[in-house]
Amino acid sequence: MSREERLGWLLCAPAALAMVAVTAWPLVHALGLSLFHYDLRFPARRGFAGLDNYVSVLGSEVWWQSLANTLVITMGSVTIELVLGMALALMMHRALFLRRTLRAVALVPYAVITVVAALAWKLAFDPVSGFVNPWLGVDQAWLGERWSAFLVIILTEVWKTTPFMALLLLAGLTLVPRELLEAARVDGASAWQRFRHVTLPLMRPAILVALLFRTLDAFRIFDTVYVQTRGAQGTETVSVVGYETLMGRLNLGLGSAVSVLIFLCVVAIAWLFVRGLGLHLARRTEP
Repeated sequence: MSREERLGWLLCAPAALAMVAVTAWPLVHALGLSLFHYDLRFPARRGFAGLDNYVSVLGSEVWWQSLANTLVITMGSVTIELVLGMALALMMHRALFLRRTLRAVALVPYAVITVVAALAWKLAFDPVSGFVNPWLGVDQAWLGERWSAFLVIILTEVWKTTPFMALLLLAGLTLVPRELLEAARVDGASAWQRFRHVTLPLMRPAILVALLFRTLDAFRIFDTVYVQTRGAQGTETVSVVGYETLMGRLNLGLGSAVSVLIFLCVVAIAWLFVRGLGLHLARRTEP
């Protein structure tokens, strides 16, 4: 190991130790709790459970329904954010005037605290005091039905985190060589053809990274759902189920099993995206 490498490891050591203390230890502790029958309402019944908690969770219809709800919210919000984020990134990238101001304004929703954003959208869609129904000329209890509750939750997530997606895509746009775009323009390629055959292929790593970050974040959605519906109308997500099991029912063993399963789902999603990014980079570097 060279001197520079040793120096790099020494400089990274404090951050690595902090990550282990903040992330690894709670995970190990949750894994240990998930192997026990540990209900705070009945402390005398505590005992080793093995994989019984995992069997209970995976055999529960509540878990699979909440997982399906989470996937619907994740795929719906991330797909819309990708389209809108790309449009916003292109607009900010090509702006000739007030470019910094435009970028600052576009990031305002992302700076709003998630709970505040969720509450604001909940009040906006309130059938009594909200302004959405008068604007649309309808009388709809948006959070009182399952389909419309999902719509409000997804719209809230899109409004809140599209700027983050746009910022990541904007970074990818800056890496596209202008010479290639100019060459395509000279060859007679239209704006759409330049975007599809030049910009998008070169941005694919940035797009995968943006999708990875947002998918992982969206899969762990809790604040928006809890503030707007608290899981009512069949909108429970896996994080809400974990919270209700831990804090509502005070079942540390079962709740820890839910938390570990959520972590495994997140790891699986990250592995799929990282594998996709690695395969793409490998193809680009092939002779």
